[in-house]
Amino acid sequence: MKKIIIIHSNLEIGGAESSLIGLLQSIDYSRYEVDLLVLEKKGELLKFVPSQVNIIENKQYSKLVLPIKKLIKGGNFTIAFARLKGKLKATYEHKIKKYNDLCYITKQYSYKNSMKFFGKLDKKYDLGISFIDPHYILTEKINCNIKLGWIHTDFSRIDVNKKIDFEMWDKCDYIVSVSEACKNGFDKKYPNLKEKSIVIENLLSKDFILEQSEVIDVSNEIQKGQKDSVNLLSIGRFSYAKNFDNIPQICRNILEKSLDVKWYIIGYGGNEELIKSKIEEFGMQKNVILLGKKENPYPYIKACDIYVQPSRYEGKAVAVREAQILNKPVVITNFETSKSQLTDGFDGVIVPMDNEGCAEGICNLIKDKKLQQKLIENTKITDYTNKQELEKIYALLEG
Repeated sequence: MKKIIIIHSNLEIGGAESSLIGLLQSIDYSRYEVDLLVLEKKGELLKFVPSQVNIIENKQYSKLVLPIKKLIKGGNFTIAFARLKGKLKATYEHKIKKYNDLCYITKQYSYKNSMKFFGKLDKKYDLGISFIDPHYILTEKINCNIKLGWIHTDFSRIDVNKKIDFEMWDKCDYIVSVSEACKNGFDKKYPNLKEKSIVIENLLSKDFILEQSEVIDVSNEIQKGQKDSVNLLSIGRFSYAKNFDNIPQICRNILEKSLDVKWYIIGYGGNEELIKSKIEEFGMQKNVILLGKKENPYPYIKACDIYVQPSRYEGKAVAVREAQILNKPVVITNFETSKSQLTDGFDGVIVPMDNEGCAEGICNLIKDKKLQQKLIENTKITDYTNKQELEKIYALLEG
């Protein structure tokens, strides 16, 4: 029986994590032995990992994601210093180069500085999958025949140190993007890695999503208003990429067009205070509602009228696919990879990125009941599970 190791940070709610669950629930365990290496054994999705999967929590690698203050309190000064050095380097560069988002490059420097202090795993594997960063664990610490590094975002929009990033990716046998557009963004940034670059789309379990959407009643949180009232929903981490900080202004623009909407947001993250300040700035306390982190987001998707993904950039938004599986009209902004996400006018609508254009596009869909119904009906005849993608992984394994 061939051995697979999959590396991930934790199983907290997120698009990549939902996709990982879809992958784990699809693997044929009569053919493969699977270890799931997590940096922290925590998260709402842990309970959905199949029983056949051996979950390994590696305490030394967990130091890559623990708060630096906690590392210092625990006496892990070497790792704390290495990560702090990376953070300071990224911050210094930001002052010169004016990065849009410090998140990736901070992690990039911190992980690279830290890896030399960790040991390797003893077990030998046929296939190693680094499903999310830090990919250095796979490239430097895992002994396996084939190494796959997974990409869930649009690399054309990420600030990186290309030299050290190239060195890391070059140690992978294959670099997996979740969409063709996502692959194109990576290939443009790293043309010398194009031969290693492939596409394996997110795997999702339709049965799991439908089942979980019925588990709880959320009518006390997402309430049906008057006849013409519309409930919008967005899901994601509170980060620069998701653009939730612009939702309050977009919502105000919609209200100014005499439409009655409430816009609910599920998620958590570093931009929460920014989003709250924007809600207050635009007077949207009654119309933009932060629901926080939800263990099971599917009943909330089922309860909304329209799902909106107003992102600045995406790889391939899993929440959009989940909303389509639950037969919801979907609106997304025209980020670089948007056309790989849906077919405009068939199973969703693509609207402009700017706040006024986004608001106008959402208003048009709210008013067009026939289009809403068309989108709903087309989601019912479209397969969003991508189960055939698993065969690509099997083909790599079987050679």
